[in-house]
Amino acid sequence: MRVFADINEVIAAQGEHLGHTDWVTIGQEQISLFADATKDHQWIHVDQERAARGPFGGTIAHGFLTLSMLAHFSQSAISLTKKPSMSINYGLNKVRFLQPVVSGSRIRDGIELTSVKETPKGYLVTTTHTVEIEGQERPALVAESLGLWVP
Repeated sequence: MRVFADINEVIAAQGEHLGHTDWVTIGQEQISLFADATKDHQWIHVDQERAARGPFGGTIAHGFLTLSMLAHFSQSAISLTKKPSMSINYGLNKVRFLQPVVSGSRIRDGIELTSVKETPKGYLVTTTHTVEIEGQERPALVAESLGLWVP
């Protein structure tokens, strides 16, 4: 985890790669719970027998499940000693799903601090995430995420 004293240190680190998170296993239980939460029960995610005969040899995580892991990865990769009063998910500039995450795979996030801009509401922090799949050359996804840090 990269620890910064305050927002000024974060601003000074713009353009730096912050490192990689720990590996996290994406298992069938998590995929099924996500399917229940989103009401997306497509067979490729939840029917293990049918998916075993499908193009990926097993069920795969929803792309949005993999994307939702950015919240966990961000919290485990960066911290401020002098924390803002709140940090708000401000959205995404772009997302590309490059390769499916097969159930049982381990993923991790490589995070770059793309930019920090002061706004009337706080600091708009843009990070670029590359979610890797262990043992695979192509990442699962690349996304540019925005967070609003309110002092």
